[in-house]
Amino acid sequence: MRKIIIVFALAFLCYACGAGKSILSNNGSPILTTIDLVNVVDDRVQVEINPGVFTTETVLFRIPKTVPGTYSTDNYGKYIQDFIALDYEGNQLEASKLDENSWNIVNGVQLDKIKYWVNDTYDTENEVVEAVFSPAGTNISKGSNYMLNLHGFVGYFDGLKEIAYRLEILKPNCLISTTSLKKKTEYVNGDKDVFVADRYFEVIDNPIMYAKANSETFEINGITVTLSLFSPNGVYKASDLKERMMAMMGAQKRFLGEVNSTKEYNILLYLSDVNTLDAKGFGALEHHTSTVVVLPEAMPLEPLEQAMVDVVSHEFFHIVTPLSVHSREIQYFDFNDPKMSMHLWMYEGTTEYFANLFQIQQGLITEDDFYVRMLEKMNNAKYYDDNMSFTLMSENILEEPYEENYANVYEKGALINMCLDILLREKSNGEKGMLWLMKELSKKYGANVPFEDKALLDEIVSMTYPEVDSFFKQHVVGNRPINYEVFLEKVGLGISNVEEPAGYFFDGQVPYIDVDVENDSVVYIRKGIDLNSFFSDLKLQGGDVFKSINGSEITIESIRSIIGESFGWVPETVVNITVERNGEVVSVEGKVGQPSKNVKKIVPLKEVDSNLTALRNAWLKG
Repeated sequence: MRKIIIVFALAFLCYACGAGKSILSNNGSPILTTIDLVNVVDDRVQVEINPGVFTTETVLFRIPKTVPGTYSTDNYGKYIQDFIALDYEGNQLEASKLDENSWNIVNGVQLDKIKYWVNDTYDTENEVVEAVFSPAGTNISKGSNYMLNLHGFVGYFDGLKEIAYRLEILKPNCLISTTSLKKKTEYVNGDKDVFVADRYFEVIDNPIMYAKANSETFEINGITVTLSLFSPNGVYKASDLKERMMAMMGAQKRFLGEVNSTKEYNILLYLSDVNTLDAKGFGALEHHTSTVVVLPEAMPLEPLEQAMVDVVSHEFFHIVTPLSVHSREIQYFDFNDPKMSMHLWMYEGTTEYFANLFQIQQGLITEDDFYVRMLEKMNNAKYYDDNMSFTLMSENILEEPYEENYANVYEKGALINMCLDILLREKSNGEKGMLWLMKELSKKYGANVPFEDKALLDEIVSMTYPEVDSFFKQHVVGNRPINYEVFLEKVGLGISNVEEPAGYFFDGQVPYIDVDVENDSVVYIRKGIDLNSFFSDLKLQGGDVFKSINGSEITIESIRSIIGESFGWVPETVVNITVERNGEVVSVEGKVGQPSKNVKKIVPLKEVDSNLTALRNAWLKG
C-alpha cells in the first residue's frame, strides 16, 4: 500500500489555502479504485478505494445524493452495504454512517483504504416507491451485463473531488466495455480494464457498459460514434439500428454546423426484459460524450428506431446546453447538497425544441408532423401549473410543488424556445433564431467557463432585442401563461378545428370502446373522449353499454367479429344498435356514414402576407 511522506511546508500551504479538512498529499498520485465484476455475491459487487494519505483525524466519504441531468433526489448511498475502513495493518477503523449517503471515518491519518458492496437498482425498481430513473441506475447481471453509472459505485472524499482517479475493473474476459473514459491500454488484458479520470466529475460523467460484443462504430463529420447494444434475449443487434442512427446524427451535425464540442460519442443502449425484474424507467440520460438509453426489448423495430431518434437526438443536443453553455451551479455541482440553476427552460427546453426542429429542417419529418408535435406539447403542458414561474420552478426543482411540474420542461420548456425562436426571427427579418443564440453563447462560454446564473437573461437581452426582455419577464421569470397563437400568427399560422377521417371503432391505435376489467362481457363506449361522427350521428354517448349490434348479442368475442366486419362497411350500410344507458335500454338505427373526427391542428392562415410566409420558411428551413 502507498505510504507517502508529507512535507511540512506543503501541508501548511494546503491548510493556508483552505483546501478543507481532509488534505491529501500524494505527489499527484490518483485515487485508486477497484471494482470487482468477477466475484459477484448475491447480485452485488465489491468496490475498494485507496485514497492515499490523510493528515486529519476525521475523514468524510460520500456517495452522490443527486447527479447532474436527473433533477431528482436519488440517494445512491442506499445501495451501499457493508462499508468498512481499514488501516495500514488491515484492521478496521471506526466508521459511522452520518446519513444515507455519507460516512465518517475516525483516525483518518491511519486510513489505508475503504471497502463496500454495491447492490444494483434495475432489479429493485418494483420494490422502491421513488425508484432511480433507469438510465441513471445500475445493473449487475453476473457474466452477462453490467451497467456502470459510476455515481452508483464510486464515491468521493470531502475536499478531494478535483483529484485524479484510476479505475481498475476486474471483469469476465467474455465481456467488453463501451465508455468514453480514457483507457490505459498498456495495462489492459482480458481480465482487467484500467481507466483514468482527471477528477471525480469525469468519473461520473462517463458511464461504462459491459456486455458481449454487440456494437457498431461510424464516423459523422469528424465525430466517431459507437452504438453498443445489450439485448438480454438476443432480439436485436446494433447493426439493426446503425443506418437510422447514422442518418439522424448526420442530420444533427448539419443542423449544428460549426458547433463541435466532441470528437467521440458513445450510445449505451440497454434493452430491458419487461417480463422479469428489470429496468422499467424508459428514456435516456446525457453526458458530455455519451448517453445511456433504456428501452423495452419487446418494442418492434420501427417504433424502436423512432424512439431512438427522438431520445438520442435530445441527449446529443445536450452537447450544446448544459454541457457547453451552463451556470456555475452545474460547473461546480455539489452532489450531496446541490444548488440548482434557474435555467431549465434552456437546459432541457432548448434541447427538446432542437430535437424536434432539426427533424423538420433536415427533412426527416414534414411540416405537418412538426406542427402535430408542437400542438401535442401545448396540450400536454395543460396538465401542469401554467401559472408557475419557470425560473422559480427550476431553482427549486428538488422540492414540491415544483418537482411534480418537472416534466413540463419538455413540454412548455420546448414551447418557450419555439416562441423565442419565432420572436428572434421576426425581429431579425429571419436571420437569427435560437440556434444562432446558442452558438453565440457557446463561443463565449464553452465546457469550462460557466455563466453567472442570475445574469444570463440580461446578457441574452443585450445580445438581442427589448421584446425578448419583455418575453422573459412575462413568461419565464414571470408567471403569465403564453398565448401561443400570438406567436404562430407572426409566421402565418393559426390553430383551427379540422375534420379528418377516422375509423368506426378505433382512432388509429386508440379505441373508442373498452371492456370492463371485472366483466369482459361488458363492452362500453369510452367516456371523456371526443367521439367520431359514427357515434355522434347515431346519438350514442360515452358510457353506453352495448347490448346488441344488428341483432347479435355483444360479448368480447362478438365485438371482435363486428369490428372485423366494419372494415367492409360502406357509408350506406345500415346498422341497428341497442345500448344500456343509465339503466334504460336505448335503440338507434341509421347509416354508418364515413366516420370523421374534429381535431385541432396548426395550419397556415389564408391570404397571409408573403413576408410572413418567408419568415416561416426561415424558421422551419433554416
